[in-house]
Amino acid sequence: MPDLGKHAETVLSAYGASIVLLVLLVVVSVVRGRRVRAEMKKMEERMNGNG
Repeated sequence: MPDLGKHAETVLSAYGASIVLLVLLVVVSVVRGRRVRAEMKKMEERMNGNG
C-alpha cells in the first residue's frame, strides 16, 4: 500500500465510504429486482387466469 502521509485517514475513509455505498447500491438493486420480478409474475398469472 502506498504511503498516504498525513492524508491517509481522509483517503481511507473515502475508500471505505465508497465501498459501503457500492455494496448498498448492489443490495438495493438485487432486492428491488426480486420484488419487481415477483410482481411481474403475479401480473402474468392474473392475466393468464382471466384470458
